[in-house]
Amino acid sequence: MVGVLTGIVGAGGGFLIIPALVILAKQPMKIAVATSLMIIACKSLFGFLGDLNQQAIEWQFLLSFTCLAIIGIFIGIYSNKYIRGASLKTAFGWFVISMSAYIFIKEIFFS
Repeated sequence: MVGVLTGIVGAGGGFLIIPALVILAKQPMKIAVATSLMIIACKSLFGFLGDLNQQAIEWQFLLSFTCLAIIGIFIGIYSNKYIRGASLKTAFGWFVISMSAYIFIKEIFFS
């Protein structure tokens, strides 16, 4: 269901996977975020592997980006101890509203 909806609107599925897991699967917010990130990581890996022999890969950039991502993972693991699920849910909601307003304004006035 999430895949069909994101395919129709042309958006990434991460922001729809989390509400689906929280509302439909009754998962805690922290588990939903972790699950969503794992799904996105797997999709990215398979996309990369599919393009490996068809695209020129900038290995220097890829290595730099991977190192930054690994640092972000450790920061996220450390921060997880101090962020409550309810606060995360509220922040995620505001983030989605902000991004949707940005995209709406960009598409209406600047396209």
